[in-house]
Amino acid sequence: MGKEQVQVLNALDVAKTQWYHFTAIIIAGMGFFTDAYDLFCISLVTKLLGRIYYHVDGAAKPGSLPPNVSAAVNGVAFVGTLSGQLFFGWLGDKMGRKKVYGMTLALMVIASIASGLSFGHDAKTVMTTLCFFRFWLGFGIGGDYPLSATIMSEYSNKKTRGAFIAAVFAMQGFGILAGGVFAIIIASVFKSKFDSPPYEVDPLGSTVPQADYVWRIILMFGAIPAAMTYYSRSKMPETARYTALVAKNMEKAAADMSKVMNMEIQAEPKKEEEAQAKSYGLFSKEFMSRHGLHLLGTTSTWFLLDIAFYSQNLFQKDIFSAIGWIPPAKTMNALEEVFFIARAQTLIALCSTVPGYWFTVAFIDRIGRFAIQLMGFFFMTIFMFALAIPYDHWTLRENRIGFVVIYSLTFFFANFGPNATTFVVPAEIFPARFRSTCHGISSASGKLGAMVGAFGFLYLAQNQDPSKADAGYPAGIGVRNSLLVLGVINILGFMFTFLVPEAKGRSLEEISGEQEEETKV
Repeated sequence: MGKEQVQVLNALDVAKTQWYHFTAIIIAGMGFFTDAYDLFCISLVTKLLGRIYYHVDGAAKPGSLPPNVSAAVNGVAFVGTLSGQLFFGWLGDKMGRKKVYGMTLALMVIASIASGLSFGHDAKTVMTTLCFFRFWLGFGIGGDYPLSATIMSEYSNKKTRGAFIAAVFAMQGFGILAGGVFAIIIASVFKSKFDSPPYEVDPLGSTVPQADYVWRIILMFGAIPAAMTYYSRSKMPETARYTALVAKNMEKAAADMSKVMNMEIQAEPKKEEEAQAKSYGLFSKEFMSRHGLHLLGTTSTWFLLDIAFYSQNLFQKDIFSAIGWIPPAKTMNALEEVFFIARAQTLIALCSTVPGYWFTVAFIDRIGRFAIQLMGFFFMTIFMFALAIPYDHWTLRENRIGFVVIYSLTFFFANFGPNATTFVVPAEIFPARFRSTCHGISSASGKLGAMVGAFGFLYLAQNQDPSKADAGYPAGIGVRNSLLVLGVINILGFMFTFLVPEAKGRSLEEISGEQEEETKV
């Protein structure tokens, strides 16, 4: 094939930004919108589930999920996501991006509806079926990560590829936002129809029977955007890079892209002996020497980032209560509590999550992935230490607003930083035949970090005095020390970033070394 690139891939690389790019962003992005909605909406309703199913007569505070149930309900989707990332990532390289893409979406639609229908009326059956379906929901969501990233990177041109992949990921911000807004609407509608006294006035009456519909509706709503995208996904042609480089069908690749791009693309003549000559496997020495360090770079940075990113949930409830966004639980009825939690999550998403993602979209092709990731880890470290070192200062009531500002900046720089770049880079730096698998491995490593962040730190951040720890938890190292540990984790993320090459402005075949492979033959 010589040094020149396959014509169809070259056409994609130099294409002007066209309508099909935006269609691809919307189709892949809607998947991510749904992923974020489904993963994050559970945190809006866990308090409500506690009130409905774990009410204790005569208790001073409303019922809440026991630690093991809470961990299961929140964590089982992560376990599903991790399994889905590995399985569908591998399948995407074996069967093609397009075939697998519809499967993940169908699974998400079915599991979303089923988790809202969780059978039974007693705590045990409802929680068990909810966990079962949230696992499969996570499994479908997991497949969306490697496939959306890979499809978007293979459809894009060289110049704006980073922004396109980051835009798909940025739809997460809108998904979180939609979850909050939808919960606010549902809680308000139900509250106006079925109002009830606060918990301290009437513990049993403060949770109306109809509240059981609220969490079910919120969870099931996630099926709608996924179902709406299903048809468009089934109409997308397979990516030319998969068809040409993995399936070795140049004619089909050229024909598919001619239609998509509205231009004439000539198919390359077939050279059978060339196709047979090369090809090393994923676990070969050749792969390790070419891409081993890259894979270590993408997995370690995503792992470390997600520990810091998902530990944010620990502080949210304290922060919200401290600045008065969420009144004490006993002063509200069940529906009011859903309303206030959703309002707080929506405000955080509006102020720091959504803007951070779009800053990345705007700047990633100008300043590059590497610089954004280093900058993000750097500022996250600074802000974590700024919260930890004078922690006692921040706990005083008059300094709470300062705490929230610094806390929001930490997550602004996670999103305008490694939270976006760790998603973009693995979709660009590996050869086409391993691209989806390597992205799956990298993102699964991130989910492992998310579990450490969300659950490890739940225990770590408990008060050092056992009598002050939350009900059911052992004593931990305290919030201040947990923040110091998170600061160190961000420093490690900064250092591991140096293993990852810059992909800005280069063709996928050049970055991954596939062009050289072809010329060696």
